[in-house]
Amino acid sequence: MTLQVLDPSSEADVALGALAPRLTSLEGKTVGFISNGKEGTKGFFHHAETILREQFGVAEVLLRVKSNYSAPADDYIAAEIPEWDVVISGLGD
Repeated sequence: MTLQVLDPSSEADVALGALAPRLTSLEGKTVGFISNGKEGTKGFFHHAETILREQFGVAEVLLRVKSNYSAPADDYIAAEIPEWDVVISGLGD
């Protein structure tokens, strides 16, 4: 009996993107939340928004909910991201 072992790893190097520059402050910034739409995200995002506004001076918080929790963000959401200073993506059950 012959045993064949397959290696699923890729030999190709994958180019990684560069990290975004770190903000020096959140004051006056726009934060976008992307929710997967599950029930557990509602309380988390509400609490996070309160902290961001009260303690860090965030000017605007936008909540966008994906149409399918297991799929990437919808095109209309992805199109908005460049207008935001910060993006927080969350999931919950």
